[in-house]
Amino acid sequence: MKTIIKLSIFSVLILLPYFIINNINLEQNRQTLIIELRYNRAIDTATQDAARALLTNSSQRDESQYETLKRVKINKEEAVETFFNSLYLNFGVFNDTAGQGVVDNYVPVVMIVGYDGYYVYSWDEYINASGEKEIKHVWSPKKPYDYVDQDGNTFAFTLDDYVVVNRNVDQKWVEGFRSEITSEASISLLNDSDKFDQVRRTTIVNALQQDLEMVINQYNRYSKRLGVAYTFTIPLISEEDWHNTINDVGVLAFVQGIPMGEKYYNNYALGGSRIVKKEIFNGIIANGRKYYYSRNACVSTFTTEEMFTSERDAASSGYIPLDCTVGYRY
Repeated sequence: MKTIIKLSIFSVLILLPYFIINNINLEQNRQTLIIELRYNRAIDTATQDAARALLTNSSQRDESQYETLKRVKINKEEAVETFFNSLYLNFGVFNDTAGQGVVDNYVPVVMIVGYDGYYVYSWDEYINASGEKEIKHVWSPKKPYDYVDQDGNTFAFTLDDYVVVNRNVDQKWVEGFRSEITSEASISLLNDSDKFDQVRRTTIVNALQQDLEMVINQYNRYSKRLGVAYTFTIPLISEEDWHNTINDVGVLAFVQGIPMGEKYYNNYALGGSRIVKKEIFNGIIANGRKYYYSRNACVSTFTTEEMFTSERDAASSGYIPLDCTVGYRY
């Protein structure tokens, strides 16, 4: 009996440290998971806030009439400022300049996806006004979604099927929606809508991926001088997320290197700016003529004959824009 008791005590003494260590590890993992979820929420919120700020006016168009819904003016500076302010607020450093500098170091790059090109906001070294070298976030020039086919024809893609083409054989420029310029351009890629869309999407995604890899590698050279010991890497991004990124103008943000116990935080967030409802256009017939107007701009006592989600669709159905301000017309 005494032998059994001794063996039991001996077993407990041997196993007890393992149980204690296991419980400690479980608690550490639980705390790390809580922190990671909190960081995820903070980054997602900041990115969505930035996406909202990206549109200076969601109903504004770069051109006057019949414009694609995706071609909107963007305010990249406002978007990035909103992103960082939201991060500062969620990380508790909104009024702490030193703390903000630490948070900045964990953001290697923010990408702004525009209608006909994109911008990269990343760390770079330059000579400041005092003639000294300085490393900080700076904007890249606008980068178009360019593609050259096997015949040397150059394409400037957009987030829809509007395209600018330079025909190699005679250097002629052709511009418009794919279906409208097929005959004039006489380029095979424009004849197949599915292939055109595949090439367009692949071109845009590849451009974003290549720039992302370049700026991440570049920041690794700078980060050590900024006191960051973490080696930044490109996070695993699914093909679905990449294609969601280019469905509309938006913000793609990367946050890496924040210590979480024995791990480091490494994540990204996508914020689509099209979180507002699409504009609705009513088609009416007044005085024998067909007009369309935005529900956000006009009201009318005339019966709505048709409804459209774009000015282009309304125009293709024979409607012309109704010049009005808010109020009754006719």
